[in-house]
Amino acid sequence: MDIPFDPQDVSRLLLDWYGREGRDLPWRQTRDPYRIWLSEILLQQTTVAAVVPHYLRLLERFPDVNALAAAEVEAVIEEWAGLGYYRRARNLHAAARIIVEQCNGTFPDTLEGLQALPGVGRSTAGAILSIAFDKPAPILDGNVRRVLCRLFALRQPARCSAAEKKLWSWAGALTPEEQAHDYAQAIMDLGATVCIPSRPRCQECPLSRLCQGFCLGLQEEIPVSGTKKPVPTVGQVAVAISCSGKVLLLRRPLEGMLGGLWEFPTSEMLPEEKPETAASRLLTDMVVQGTPVAAGRVRHAYSHFKLDLYLFRTEVSRPAVVSEGENEWVPVEDLADRALHGAHKKALAHFDVSINIPNTESV
Repeated sequence: MDIPFDPQDVSRLLLDWYGREGRDLPWRQTRDPYRIWLSEILLQQTTVAAVVPHYLRLLERFPDVNALAAAEVEAVIEEWAGLGYYRRARNLHAAARIIVEQCNGTFPDTLEGLQALPGVGRSTAGAILSIAFDKPAPILDGNVRRVLCRLFALRQPARCSAAEKKLWSWAGALTPEEQAHDYAQAIMDLGATVCIPSRPRCQECPLSRLCQGFCLGLQEEIPVSGTKKPVPTVGQVAVAISCSGKVLLLRRPLEGMLGGLWEFPTSEMLPEEKPETAASRLLTDMVVQGTPVAAGRVRHAYSHFKLDLYLFRTEVSRPAVVSEGENEWVPVEDLADRALHGAHKKALAHFDVSINIPNTESV
């Protein structure tokens, strides 16, 4: 495949720029494969700003792969709460156990070995191999994909199979044999701080004179997006059932969406069903004799749907007995410390002001 510039110019310019402008991030002070792997898994589909505090807390609780493997998966999910895409937490734990039990605690140092770990795809494996082991391997995360699309003026949808093949080929051709550790971080930094999704800072870019998209004036039009499918909206109700300063929380099953996280009792609304009717139905299904009182409404976006969550509360005179699933009556002051998933964390702001309003109904 023809490349309209010398690939060595790309790495030379990028490395020089990185030496001046590279970000100071906590996982860049080490070559420890465990810490670099942890950071790369955290950074999948998550911003650096959101990752840093979770990275530091995870390291404090699980300082090495043996500590992570020895932990219960629920503990890992609790520390992960707030980052979303919770399958990553389960894969992280599963991969740690594989490394300890099958690799004697030593990280694989090949693309094949790294890709065999749960949650480690081709790009993540390349990043770990380059950064931790200084072995040249192409990467194609979201930031790098955007840089390459503009650099080569790719006018195809960036996620189509033909584009994917080209992008991996270009990524491989540009990856230098030397200084793979710095190059991988440099090109990711360029995409994160300069070659940003909208209004790219082309005047600050070390590659602008090579960039075909910039030379053609197409930097705002690239990457080309494919046709997006409409995102459905799901209606749910959540009821905060309180008793003597405690609130009932249910834990979601470990497998499946948001696995292992806590939430208030929740139910999807039936077609054409009013929120208050759905809340009453939920209490009846739980054998809770209470009248739901509206407490607010929150909206939350997930990767494949939007959630419209109607909030209710009710007070009971004695704790309800819930026969199905893990559940716990949690003191109101401890709710914020629980690993609630995103929508129900938002709900706290509504429940905090109304959760203790007395209700004469009982279970």
